[in-house]
Amino acid sequence: MNLHDIYKKQLLKMLKEKAYAKGDFKLSSGRNSPHYLNCKNVILDGEGLTMASYLLLGLVEDDAKAVGGLTLGADPLVSGVAIASYDVDWHDTMSAFIVRKEPKGHGTQAWIEGPPLKAGAKVTILEDVITTGGSSIKAALKLREAGYTVDRIVTLVDRQEQGEADINMCAAKLELFSVYQLQELI
Repeated sequence: MNLHDIYKKQLLKMLKEKAYAKGDFKLSSGRNSPHYLNCKNVILDGEGLTMASYLLLGLVEDDAKAVGGLTLGADPLVSGVAIASYDVDWHDTMSAFIVRKEPKGHGTQAWIEGPPLKAGAKVTILEDVITTGGSSIKAALKLREAGYTVDRIVTLVDRQEQGEADINMCAAKLELFSVYQLQELI
C-alpha cells in the first residue's frame, strides 16, 4: 500500500470518528439533513490536516499557481496544501489565499488575502465540504473578477445532494473533484 492509500484510509477513519454525525441538522445551504459533517474537527488537527493536504494536493491542477477558498472552511486547507506543495517540489511551490465573505471594512477593503499573483494565473479552489457549491462558486467568481483563471474546485467531501453541486459547477464552468463522497462516511 502506498502513502496516498494509507492517508486516504486513515483520514476516512478520522472523518467518520470525529467529523460525522447522524441526526436532524440544518445545513449552511438552509436545508435539513440527517447527515452532518464538521471537518474542522479533523483539519484543525495536525495529523488530519497533513493527510488532507497531501490528498487535496493530488487533485489540484499541475499548472495551478495557488490554492484558495472562501473563509472559514478553506483556511486551514489552503495553508496545508501550500506547505505540502513545498514539501513535494520546493522549486515550484503554490501560494495560498483566502477569499473573504465580505470585503475588508478598512484599509484596502480587499476581498482576497494572500500573495499577489500575475494576471491570468491559474488557481484552484479548496473546500472542506460541498453541498450545493455556493461558497466555492462565490470564491471562484471573486477570483475571476480579480483576473485569475479558475477551472476547478477540490473538496474533501462531496455531500452528493442530488447532483446539485455538479449542476451548479457546470453552470459556473467549473470542474468538481472530491477526495470522498458522503456515502463513504455513512
